[in-house]
Amino acid sequence: MDYRQSGVDIDAGNETVRRIRSLARATFTPGVLSDIGSFGGLFRLDRDRYRDPVLVSSADGVGTKLKVAFMTGRHDTVGADLVNHCVNDILVQGAEPLFFL
Repeated sequence: MDYRQSGVDIDAGNETVRRIRSLARATFTPGVLSDIGSFGGLFRLDRDRYRDPVLVSSADGVGTKLKVAFMTGRHDTVGADLVNHCVNDILVQGAEPLFFL
């Protein structure tokens, strides 16, 4: 079995990356070292800006909001909700959101 047979369309994924690449790049902060399309991200911390740096990260999911999105037929807010969940989780720790994966 290959990717296509299992329901994964690599060409469609590559096309999606191509279409959103400029939008994603517009959000990059100076520390971002890697481009969209990788399975991870590289970020260089500006050590001159911070006295005793500690990186804070968050991973979240949309949870039941996805069910609501399907019930209402409105999916345009799900991505923003996911980013906001992660950003808020970092902010309440007293940290600055630096990057998003």
